[in-house]
Amino acid sequence: MPTRIAIFEDNDRLRETLTHLLQMNDYEVVGNYGRCDEAATIVRVYKPDVVLMDIDMPGESGITGVKLIKEARPHTAVIMYTVFEDDEKLFQCLCAGANGYLLKKTSPARLFDAIQEVLEGGAPMSPTIARKVLLSFQSGAAGAKKYDLSAREIEVLQWLTKGYSIKSIASEMNLAFDTVRSHLKNIYRKLHVNCGKEAIAKAISERIV
Repeated sequence: MPTRIAIFEDNDRLRETLTHLLQMNDYEVVGNYGRCDEAATIVRVYKPDVVLMDIDMPGESGITGVKLIKEARPHTAVIMYTVFEDDEKLFQCLCAGANGYLLKKTSPARLFDAIQEVLEGGAPMSPTIARKVLLSFQSGAAGAKKYDLSAREIEVLQWLTKGYSIKSIASEMNLAFDTVRSHLKNIYRKLHVNCGKEAIAKAISERIV
C-alpha cells in the first residue's frame, strides 16, 4: 500500500511540482493545500501517513498547522519543508510536534529518504538544522547543569513547555498529581521564577529544554 502524503504549501508552482515528483515515485498524494487552517479536518478525513508543511502561509502558520495535526491525528508524521533556518522557528516547530525539518534547497532524493526515515521513526533534518539542534542540546545540558535540574525535573519542564497541565503531565509520566506538583515547585525554585509561564519563558530563552 503506497505511503499517503498531504502537502501544505502556499507556492502553487512548488506545490504542484512536489505533488508530481511524489506521485512519480509511487507515493499517494491525498491532497495539496495552499493554507493549513483546516489541517485538523483534512488529516482526520484523508489520514495521511506523512505531511509536508511549509511555515509561512496565509491564515494560520505552519507552526499552528503542526499543532492542529498532532491534536487531530498524533501518529501522522509532519516534516517541515521551509526556507527558514532561524533558531526561533525551528524550535517552535519542534515544540509543536514536528517530526522532521528540511530546507527547500533539499534535493528530491533526500526528501524521499526523509519520508522513509520518518516512517521508520526517525527525525530527518537538513545538516545545518541538525547542527543547530545539537548545539541547542549542548546548551540545554549546560543550562540544566547550571540550575541543578534533575533528569525527572527536565522531563516535567519539557511537558510544561508543550502546554500540558499538571494533570496531563502526571498522566503522560505515570506519576501522581502531587508528585508532579512537587517537581514543579522545585523547578520554580531552582529557576528563580514564580509560575509556569515564567518557567516556560526561561526554559525556552535559555534553551534548557
